[in-house]
This record gives sequence, C-alpha cells and structure tokens, in this order.
Amino acid sequence: MSELSSPGGQPLIIDDAKEGVFRVHRLAYTSDELFEREQREIYDHCWLLLGHESEISQPGDFKTRTIALRPIIFCRDDAGEVRAFINSCPHRGAELCREIEGNRSIFHCMYHSWTFKNTGEVHTVRAEDGFTGGFRREDFSLKEVPRIEIYRDFVFICFDPDAPDLVTYLGNVARYIDFLADQGGDGMEIVEGTQLYAARANWKLQMENVIDFYHTVPLHTSYFRFLEGTGADISGGVGGAGYDLGNGHSAVHFKAPWGRPVARWEPRWGEVEKVRLEALRADIEARIGPERAEMVCDWDCNILVFPNLTVADVVALVVRVVNPITPDMMEITQWCLAPKGEPEEARARRLHAFNTFLGPGGFATPDDIEVFEGSQRAFGAHRELPWSDFSRGYYGEATRPEAEVQSDYEGQHRAFYREWARRINGRISDRVDLAALREAAAE
Repeated sequence: MSELSSPGGQPLIIDDAKEGVFRVHRLAYTSDELFEREQREIYDHCWLLLGHESEISQPGDFKTRTIALRPIIFCRDDAGEVRAFINSCPHRGAELCREIEGNRSIFHCMYHSWTFKNTGEVHTVRAEDGFTGGFRREDFSLKEVPRIEIYRDFVFICFDPDAPDLVTYLGNVARYIDFLADQGGDGMEIVEGTQLYAARANWKLQMENVIDFYHTVPLHTSYFRFLEGTGADISGGVGGAGYDLGNGHSAVHFKAPWGRPVARWEPRWGEVEKVRLEALRADIEARIGPERAEMVCDWDCNILVFPNLTVADVVALVVRVVNPITPDMMEITQWCLAPKGEPEEARARRLHAFNTFLGPGGFATPDDIEVFEGSQRAFGAHRELPWSDFSRGYYGEATRPEAEVQSDYEGQHRAFYREWARRINGRISDRVDLAALREAAAE
C-alpha cells in the first residue's frame, strides 16, 4: 500500500516531540482519496458497534442499521442467538428487511417473494421447480457479517475475518466500558427511542469534539448560563484528566458541577432521591468495591472507541455512533443507556438531561454542529491554511504523571490521529521547520 501525503509531498501529520508541535493537514477532512482509504483500511478492519443486547431482548427481535455504508439486520434468532446479516437478498440484491425494527421469524423479500429464517437459511423459494442445474438452496443463505462479539452487552461486528478478537482490540478502554456497565445491578438497557441526525462535515470533527474540553465553556455559553441559574458553581470551568488508552482509544473524565444520575445528588431533586442515591451507591460499592465505585459514581467520563464510537457519561449516559457518508457528510445515531429497573422519576430526569444537553435540539449539539459545518466550509481554503493544530500540552507528554494530564490538553486527540495515520499509511513527519510554517502562514 502506497504512503499517502498531501500535495507537494508534504506529510499528512506533523508529530514533532522536540518542538512540541502536532498538526493535521486539512486534506484529512476534504479528500475523496483519503475518505476511500479510510473506508478500506479502517472501517473494513476495525471493530464497530452494532448495538446493545437489550435492544433485541426477545427471540425474533430485530433492528436494521447502516454500518460502514453497509445495510445490516441486527437480530436475535428464534433460538436466542444474536446475529448480524447483510440486509440484501442473496437472490437479486433487493433490500430484504425494509422496517426499522420489529419481531419476526421469517424475513420476506418483496421483489421475488423469497423468504428467509432469522437464522439465515432459505425458507421458501417461489416457483422453486423452475430452478435447474446447479441451484442449491444453501448457496443463497443470508450473508452473515464475518465477526460478531459481545462485551458487557455491547454488540460489535467486524468485516475482517482475521482481525484480533474484540477484547484485544478494546484493550485499556474495556475498563471504561466496565464503569458504564457496572452502574446497573440488574444490567443496563438502551432506552426505547433513537436519535438520528446529520451534519455537513467530516466525521472526524465529531470524534475530536467529544474528547475536547478546551471548547466546552467558550462554545456552550447558553448551557453554562443555565447551570449558573440552578446554583452550580462553574467558575473553575470543567477540569479533569485525559488519557491515551492505546489503539486510538481515549478517555477524559472529570468531576463536574452538576448532579449525576448515578450517585451525585442535587438539593432540587429532594430528600427521597437523596436516600435512593445513597442506597444505590452502597449497592455499587458492595458489588465492585469502593475504588471502582468512586469512578462509577463520582466521575463524569467521555470515552472514544476508535474509530467511530463515543460514550458520554456526563449529564446523562449517551451512546453515539458516527457514520461517515462522504468526506463532508456524517450521520450521527445516538441512544440513552440506563440501569434496568430505574425508578420512573429518575428515568424521566435522565431523559430530560439527555435531550436538553446532548439531543439534536439541546443546549450543546446545535453549537457543535454549527462549528463542524463552518469548519468544513473553511477547509475549502486548505491550500492557503493547510494545518489544524493539536499541540496543546505536548511538552512533557511522555513524562507527565498520569494524574496531571489535563483534559484541555490534546494528548487524546494525538492518540486518535496517530492511529488514523498508521491505519491509512499516512505520511507522518517527526520534524517541523517552525520558521517556514510561520512564514507560510503569514503569506
């Protein structure tokens, strides 16, 4: 595979530890060639979230999704096994299942009326006696995704049959998924309902955003004014720590000045809720120990699972998948995750927080989309302004104690782009002529 670089042979990434400079060429957001390389070298080989087991809790349940530009049937067959099929009839290719969700044992193709069991086998072939010669039913079973594995009820698929197993791929980010899953003593569930929206911008801008706390207070001013009105003290901003977890994965976590649906109480919630949260914390400590319970109960956390999954455990617990459509278009699908058996009032408060902050019409998301789309328009000038900078906090990154890695530093962004460049074989320079860059920027 040839090494990709920007026009004129410049690198796609400058990663210069000596000068403390990390920059990404803005062609990364606009190039058709790079987009195609991403699809083939990243999305064809990485583990991608398909869904959560709670979404298909009963035999026969199914959802239809698009993953890496491929239509997928996510289902539980009649024997209870979780499966993932390409949503295309093996006969002539018609979209097989045209509903978003439902429950059925048999999938029916509207084109020629073939039917298929939810285990994948052909059920009926209309006018089958007209097929002669080498026709065999087993040649027309539904095409299963090559790999499907489950971690803590999160269902992942991979289109590469030779990829490492899921646990190996997740590596250090698995313990952060554990922090999410440990919130519910009876397990976790996706709350019914899906939010789907789009942005006319490159998918990587959303991935950058969720682990970027440098932007939070300056951009989301309306939300922080709202918080001030509730009595929250935000004078110190949003602090915390960010971590490179390997394999392109990362996390940022912090103690924020707002209530937390797991165990951080706010007076306006009332004394009854205080008692419930104290009991919930005691249960969590008994199940997983006080040290892990502190992370679960006291710390807000955003995680990024390379390439396109984020989970924001902030004012609510939001699972978000970013699907690249074109270099300048992404679709975003998100769900609310919650403990099973959560009291109705607590669930209502959780959903209110989910919608008012991170929903498509909430306080934060419209701000973010406006920046994404404005940035994408501005990237049209990549010949004149070729670089985006992720240098904040680079000096001393390798030797700084873990507890001192602040989340408004950008080590987590550098981790993402190093993995991105490695997978697409993008050219990286470890040296930069700062004088030349300054001179070019001034022209």
